[in-house]
Amino acid sequence: MVIDNTSAFRMDPAVPLVVPEVNPQAIFQHKGIIANPNCSTIIMLAALWPLHKAAGIKRIVVSTYQAVSGAGKEGMDELTEQTKANLRGAKAEAKVLPVSSLPKHYPIAFNLLPQIDVFAEEDYTKEEWKMVNETHKIMDPQIAVSATTVRVPVYRCHSESVNIELEKPLSPAAARELLAAAPGVRVLDQPEEMLYPQPALLSGEDDVYVGRIRRDLTVPAGLNLWIVGDQIRKGAALNAIQIGERLVRGEQDK
Repeated sequence: MVIDNTSAFRMDPAVPLVVPEVNPQAIFQHKGIIANPNCSTIIMLAALWPLHKAAGIKRIVVSTYQAVSGAGKEGMDELTEQTKANLRGAKAEAKVLPVSSLPKHYPIAFNLLPQIDVFAEEDYTKEEWKMVNETHKIMDPQIAVSATTVRVPVYRCHSESVNIELEKPLSPAAARELLAAAPGVRVLDQPEEMLYPQPALLSGEDDVYVGRIRRDLTVPAGLNLWIVGDQIRKGAALNAIQIGERLVRGEQDK
């Protein structure tokens, strides 16, 4: 039994693609391999699933703010060295980002890179298509999904600005209540106290944090959310462990 954390099997129709809080039943449809989704997809869907169950999501527009640790140790090292160079007035050398295998690279320190992975169909990157296709496979193929993925000068934790259009209205208060009761999700949303999720404060946390929950005033039923999660834990390793734990428990129940 293999729980695979690469993208090799994610869209294989014979391989379950699982976020345990969303589609745990898919775990037991495996034929020897279960795929762990993309980190940004996991973080987003863990937060959106309770809202989809309650009010039906028609459309998702997501912009991600992804940490350099998503590009590995080399990405983190490059951010450190470029920051040091900038602060002493030297030129910041770029060798890794946005994609190490490509011939052109840009600095990440004091910069934003609107490219994660290589460009693919319709000039969307592979990372953006992963969020679209994996959302369809895991949650609902009828949801319209538009994604823009951006690398930011943060060491760890991905952040996502998510706009959802719903089948029926859902108030921010009702959304907070649903999310507060959802497994693996924590609400941090007190604008009057300036409390909202921040990647610098949530590194190492298992849960996905949601804040800035507010109405989208341009549609009859819509919400805006700010979602932050440690992409190395829930976005990768923890999600795989949770799949394995559910698998073992389910086999024991049989």
